[in-house]
Amino acid sequence: MNKKISFFSLVILIIAAIDNMRNLPAAALFGSSLIFFFVFSALAFLIPTSLVSAELSAAFPEKGGMYHWVHKAFGKKWAMCAIWLQWINTMVWYPTMLSFVAGTLAYLVNPDLAQHKGYLVAVILTVFWSLTLINLKGLHVSAWINNIFALIGTILPMIFLIVLGAAWVFSGKPLQISFNQAEMIPSFSNSTNWVSLIAIMASFLGMELSGVHVNDIRNPQKNFPKAVFLAALFIFLSMGFGSLSIAFVLPNQEINLVSGVMQVFTSFFRSFGLEFLIPVLTLSIVIGSIGTMINWLISPAKGLLHAAEFGFLPTFFTRKNKGGVAYNILLAQGAVVTLVCLVFLFVPTVNSFYWFLTALSTELYMIMYVLMFTAGLYLHYKFIDRPSSFKIPGKAVGMWTTVLLGLVGCVTTIIVSFIPPENINTGTPLRYFLMICIGNVVTISPLLLFFRYHKKRNRSVG
Repeated sequence: MNKKISFFSLVILIIAAIDNMRNLPAAALFGSSLIFFFVFSALAFLIPTSLVSAELSAAFPEKGGMYHWVHKAFGKKWAMCAIWLQWINTMVWYPTMLSFVAGTLAYLVNPDLAQHKGYLVAVILTVFWSLTLINLKGLHVSAWINNIFALIGTILPMIFLIVLGAAWVFSGKPLQISFNQAEMIPSFSNSTNWVSLIAIMASFLGMELSGVHVNDIRNPQKNFPKAVFLAALFIFLSMGFGSLSIAFVLPNQEINLVSGVMQVFTSFFRSFGLEFLIPVLTLSIVIGSIGTMINWLISPAKGLLHAAEFGFLPTFFTRKNKGGVAYNILLAQGAVVTLVCLVFLFVPTVNSFYWFLTALSTELYMIMYVLMFTAGLYLHYKFIDRPSSFKIPGKAVGMWTTVLLGLVGCVTTIIVSFIPPENINTGTPLRYFLMICIGNVVTISPLLLFFRYHKKRNRSVG
């Protein structure tokens, strides 16, 4: 009999997988209107994603994960689409996460380095390839160590940031934003207001991973939705108030997407005479970020390995070393991330490229979520009598409401990802639109090659 995890452990596992300080500066760019978008994102994405993935995990515990869910619903080609979107999104996501680490580390030496492209690329590639080599040797960090890393490097600094933000407000210091109705409720006629949705949706990506724990707790029908609600509430409040803390202190035009968190911590520490904490906090945040990346480095590779085993990739990618690691996939994703990072050297500003990668990564992930939501709805009826430890409350009404809310959140985010933010220099609207289009073509088009290879392979086998 498998040992069950406690309710508290499940809440911490969900928080550790999602809560991240990296997206706070991007959300802070949009001032007091970010409150509206955080509420919208929680209702139209965070909670629906958790519930649908939980039902899928509970209904198909023998083989979980995005590939198998979509495969059962729509067949292996669509399953390959889903797992490719999950993998390539992560390849686009890594440089943003690693640039956050590099920007944070700069505060141990010289904060100005956070805008030095050569420094960013050097640190990004050093950290990424070091983590890749660790995984190649089969040295896996256990779940409880990852949770400790997340606690030290994300949850505690996040709470600290919020406490300092509250102290800033109650001490009567000047605020860079106001809370009048005109600013808090975005104008729906002004489409650029919706751009902030990308940064906030990006903060909630990965919630589907919590569903794998649905069979590991006692009384999941009661405890899982309760754990999801508490974790989502903490994530919602910590992300929201953390972003507001940055928006309180830094003028909009001074917020740096790579080092904004350390910018505001430095302002807080100098104001309250706590400058000696800067190195401690810097190392803490770096530790937390690296702990998060250790898991994310190997998980997409395992997903792509499934696709290779089903014949969509050459057998070259199914080879494993003595540690059981698909080393060719890890090396291939290392090469892809390296190429993306080198583009940093040729972009006009770090902020603009960081935002472009965030928007593209979020859009790719949203397309995958569209497949997950539709697969969840289809499988809910196809396997209606299948025994399950968890089902979305409310029967048909609950399922349809959850899926439709999730699809609205996904489609809205995909649409606004083509709109450039006014407060970041990304070039003309047409140039930015074309960049996102080209980014989609470059990242999605390899699927055609995989389908062709699979078809050709089946013919040769037949």
